[in-house]
Amino acid sequence: MTSTPTYASLALAEPLKRAVAEMGYEHMTPIQAQAIPVVLAGQDVMGAAQTGTGKTAAFSLPLLQRLLKHETVSASPARHPVRALVLLPTRELADQVAQQIAQYAKYTALRSAVVFGGVDMKPQIEALRKGVEVLVATPGRLLDHIEAKTAVLGHVEYVVLDEADRMLDIGFLPDLQRILSYLPKSRTTLLFSATFSSEIRRLAGSYLQNPITIEVALPNETAATVEQRFYLVDEDDKRRAIGQVLRDRALRQAFVFCNSKLGCARLARALERDGLKTTALHGDKSQDERLKALQAFKDGTVDLLVATDVAARGLDIKDVPAVFNFDVPFHAEDYVHRIGRTGRAGAEGLAVTLITRRDSRLMADVEKLLKKKIEPEHLAFDEEKPRGRFNDGRRAWRERDADTGGDAAPPPVRAPRFAPRNAPPADPFFDKPYEEPPAPQAESEPAPAAATAARNGGAAAVVAANIRAKRKMAALFKAPEPPPGDGN
Repeated sequence: MTSTPTYASLALAEPLKRAVAEMGYEHMTPIQAQAIPVVLAGQDVMGAAQTGTGKTAAFSLPLLQRLLKHETVSASPARHPVRALVLLPTRELADQVAQQIAQYAKYTALRSAVVFGGVDMKPQIEALRKGVEVLVATPGRLLDHIEAKTAVLGHVEYVVLDEADRMLDIGFLPDLQRILSYLPKSRTTLLFSATFSSEIRRLAGSYLQNPITIEVALPNETAATVEQRFYLVDEDDKRRAIGQVLRDRALRQAFVFCNSKLGCARLARALERDGLKTTALHGDKSQDERLKALQAFKDGTVDLLVATDVAARGLDIKDVPAVFNFDVPFHAEDYVHRIGRTGRAGAEGLAVTLITRRDSRLMADVEKLLKKKIEPEHLAFDEEKPRGRFNDGRRAWRERDADTGGDAAPPPVRAPRFAPRNAPPADPFFDKPYEEPPAPQAESEPAPAAATAARNGGAAAVVAANIRAKRKMAALFKAPEPPPGDGN
């Protein structure tokens, strides 16, 4: 068995090695061991690795090492142009990568900054005007700075496209092409992606020069340290299932993933009512709210982080013991990224997926991706379904009977709290129950309808007493008499 390479064996400057040692890193991961020497040699790279394998260090450390030749303590912004550009798909991921780069470069004179949307541009403009060597950005906000001429990319030597497959999924390709058109033709480009789809290879063929391909794992392979469980439950029992697994496994924190922003917000409120400290993270929240929710989860202030797939990529939160898929993801690839939030850096983790009967098509896609048959389990609950009001889809709220499973009598209709002003007195006629009208009195002369029915050979119809008989009217035209002989 070959030994894992260490950071001490790399040709890194002492300030970088010192920062890495301070962060507690000693041995390199496979993607780091293969990518760092290639980047140090100045070659383009196409790298694919599982989520949580240290791709940030794989491109950050060699870039900082090559930028040390431009290191200066001068305060002049002209001496600190942007020389390395790192593009990421989400704001949270951009903020996280910027923090890690700042930690790696803390003992050097290299400057770094991050720009992303959802926050005020003024602090970002001030940071850019002071000069930075490493700029971390999301594509949309970077284009805003380019158009405002607060970000000048004419001296860029290195470009990193991290989570490139995600950027293409959410439609960033036109923005990427515009950004790359502002960069010098002579540069080193590093592309990191979870999978090498045809779109990724087309992008690499357009903007990379003879790239070195590095694949350290099979595409879409899940980490071996994550225990995957699949439970077949009813839609109404999903929240109970989360609480049951948390109690059974004595879990203190977990991610809970939903497919929609509205469902995410509703589930977070419901879990909060169940007594669990919960926060939500989705695209309808402001960036300040999203960062606060993420920080509260990192600090352990909240137990559950209910999120959409905006939190499924790249977020590195250590020691998260479990991930719940409240909804089966629409795209099977997102399943791999979701469960990658646990079991990071060799730690053990639990991934629970809650399946309903209508999820068969989505689960078939997951089975195809994982290349294995999934047999859902049944989860045993400690307690019965709680009593309470529920909506059965009949536009009425009913009381659930916990003993028989049936419906109890509907609640009495409440009187209106406020009566309209100057309302007329109520008519008791409309409050009376329906009464069947009395049968008509027998008369010497048959009713017109009955007589007509008798002439036509039919049964006499019962006519209500309140229906008036038709008046006889003189005919304008006399009916033609039948020709002789037709009576036979």
